[in-house]
Amino acid sequence: MRPDLLEVLKRVKTKGWKKVKVEFTGGPLVVSVPPDCVELTMKKAEVLENAAGEIQKALDRPCGGPTLETMIREKGKEAAQLKVAITISDITRPVPYRGKGGILAPLLKKLHSLGIRRENIHIIVGTGTHRASTPGEKVEMLGREVVTSYSVVDHDCENESLLVPVGQTPTGTHVYLNRLFHEADVKIATGLTESHFMAGASGGRKAVCPGLVDLRTIQKFHSPQFLESPGATNLVFEGNPCHEEALAVAKAVGIDFTVTVTLDKDMRMTGVFAGDLEKVLDLAVEKIKTYVSIPVDEESDIVLTHGGYVGRNHYQAAKAAVGALPAVKGKGIIILAADNRDPEPIGGPEYKTLTHLLKMQGPDRYVEVLKSPSWKFTKDQWEPEVWGRVLRKVGEEGLIYCTPHIPEETFSMLPGVSGYDFLTPAGKRKSRVKKAEEMVQNALLFYYQFYREKSIPPRVAFIREGPYAVPVKN
Repeated sequence: MRPDLLEVLKRVKTKGWKKVKVEFTGGPLVVSVPPDCVELTMKKAEVLENAAGEIQKALDRPCGGPTLETMIREKGKEAAQLKVAITISDITRPVPYRGKGGILAPLLKKLHSLGIRRENIHIIVGTGTHRASTPGEKVEMLGREVVTSYSVVDHDCENESLLVPVGQTPTGTHVYLNRLFHEADVKIATGLTESHFMAGASGGRKAVCPGLVDLRTIQKFHSPQFLESPGATNLVFEGNPCHEEALAVAKAVGIDFTVTVTLDKDMRMTGVFAGDLEKVLDLAVEKIKTYVSIPVDEESDIVLTHGGYVGRNHYQAAKAAVGALPAVKGKGIIILAADNRDPEPIGGPEYKTLTHLLKMQGPDRYVEVLKSPSWKFTKDQWEPEVWGRVLRKVGEEGLIYCTPHIPEETFSMLPGVSGYDFLTPAGKRKSRVKKAEEMVQNALLFYYQFYREKSIPPRVAFIREGPYAVPVKN
């Protein structure tokens, strides 16, 4: 705990403050904010009343490409002989795959109705550089019936025996692809389209790159050459090198059919699109743009946000911090509530080491290291680079990271200020949710009073949807 915390908290006047609810598993966190706190929230999106019916309609009447019936008929083989590969997202994405209202069962049923045999269908988890899925996570994503009835495997970007060359992109990248996906007669990409702080939006081509490619291709996709581009950001596609590279890879691979969904702030389905890779992406992005963008008229001194579903670990929580940047002043404060519930709450060993390097070297020198001719690309080097965007704007002292999942002693290796600094001795004995709530509340009170005592009436903002909202400066 900060030695001055309790004294500062005694001086804060909170009469008339209002309550906001901050998303957190087992929560929400109930936090008091000043009465003039600006709530940055997504527009209400129209939720599909009959998701199952819309999924079936999308499969039967695809956008910009042939139907599955036509495609299978034109493959030149009997349907019973065709091999089908379906790539899916991993547990870090809330894609509605399982159950009657999910997208996977209707897709599998459709394939079977066209003569595709169950044993010829392979479901591949497009992990990119993420860890492999646990058996429990596969069941959580897909349901036990699918996991026990179909081949469900994880991609491994470093296992060269499972990769095959498929071509070269315009930027000179020699692409190697998951062998099982490459050898399929019918290649289907599925997932979720949401804003993405690097590639513009997720879904479609990202299911392949970085999802199913080799480490060297991911190296190019996540290189400083791409990530430092101003075009590599939320909802930007023209001039976005990450989007352009992923699309070039997907075209080289050849995707026969794509299925993607869009969700609202409560993870309810707002749209489902199937068919041609590029057409599906265009329509899905057009859909989410109507409700995820939030105009920001003025930057705030203190911004409160959260990691959302995707913030399962520190690695993934970068999305929320980067998303908050348009809303916060330079050298301001970002308070991030992160439910890092993953078995590896920080990330893999490479990520841990590189994040510590970022903390020691600072964002600019970290990028210089990555650009050095003597540097050997290391898995996960790109996410600390993205955290560097946050540090450049608010500094180490401006990022307050609040999670009860990462041990207090481990925070010395992470950028920013530990939420444990704002946890009282009594708070340490509280439940996981209440610990997080106290961290966030006391951090907000502390910095609010800090500004007040400098004779600065602090402007406070709360990003209700965390990483799913896209604040945009007017």
